[in-house]
Amino acid sequence: ALESLRTYLSGRRSLPEDALLKLHTALFYTMWLTDRPLPQQSLASSLAALPAITHTSNRTAFIAAFWTTMAREWTRIDVLRMEKFLLLTRRYVGAAFAQCADAGWKAGVVEEQMKVLREGPLEPTATRVPNGMRYHVIDVWVDELERAGGLGEKRKGVELEVLLAPVEVLGRESPTKSVRKKCKEALADERLPGNEKEDVVMEEDEGWGGFAE
Repeated sequence: ALESLRTYLSGRRSLPEDALLKLHTALFYTMWLTDRPLPQQSLASSLAALPAITHTSNRTAFIAAFWTTMAREWTRIDVLRMEKFLLLTRRYVGAAFAQCADAGWKAGVVEEQMKVLREGPLEPTATRVPNGMRYHVIDVWVDELERAGGLGEKRKGVELEVLLAPVEVLGRESPTKSVRKKCKEALADERLPGNEKEDVVMEEDEGWGGFAE
């Protein structure tokens, strides 16, 4: 079924929004009904790989439809199923950075991917987006950026600020204090330039000299 879907997505030049939303609803319940960790992990990776093979004319709309579907369904996910949807969400964030890396961090591709995330799960004032989903996207942001090579020299000419901008904007403009706090914590990650903690090295002849008299 996935192979047929890949063929369909790669060949169709025009897919209306309602068709994409119906498709993602079906894929959501495919994950909903998938049991056991290994099949869940495999399916999450397979679904997150779909945007990369979707025809370029539909790619942005396809990813936007995923986030719209996740936002709509998020509060209905019970505690027993939440872990696999957290994984799926992580995989989609990772796929966004992977597409940037695969394109050589070209400015146009980076802006396209950041725009979808900025206007989707990290849109500051969208009441349709549950904060629980926002928290998770923020939590995995630096992890997945690092995994894609976005914290090192492979990033080429794209400034790191561009890749952190959606989180920074959300941290400034969100009306919810807990969301702003979560963004601040993410941007203070020690892996980001300027946040590194200096190791305190004690000289060999230094030590505790007892209580001062």
